[in-house]
Amino acid sequence: MKVHVKNWHGIAQWRWDTGHSDMDDDGEGDVCGICRVPYEGCCPSCKMPGDDCPLIWGECSHVFHMHCLLQWIATSASKQQCPMDRRPWVTAERKANRDDNAAR
Repeated sequence: MKVHVKNWHGIAQWRWDTGHSDMDDDGEGDVCGICRVPYEGCCPSCKMPGDDCPLIWGECSHVFHMHCLLQWIATSASKQQCPMDRRPWVTAERKANRDDNAAR
């Protein structure tokens, strides 16, 4: 018996690995603390999610769309602080880089 595929429709789904659970204490999923759009979506400045609208982690463990954070930091009201806990903003090193360096 031979099978001939006449049509095929693939479906895929992706998610940013933020290291947080799917639901926050307030019942919302993983969303940017500045624009309130899910991480899998894109910030208001972008048209396409994914690599064109990356995420940025702070040492305080908060995660934002990179473009949202850059706009926030550029305002004088930000005082170069995290918008969630008002600690001085320091961009965290990527976890993969830390793991690579630890293995050396």
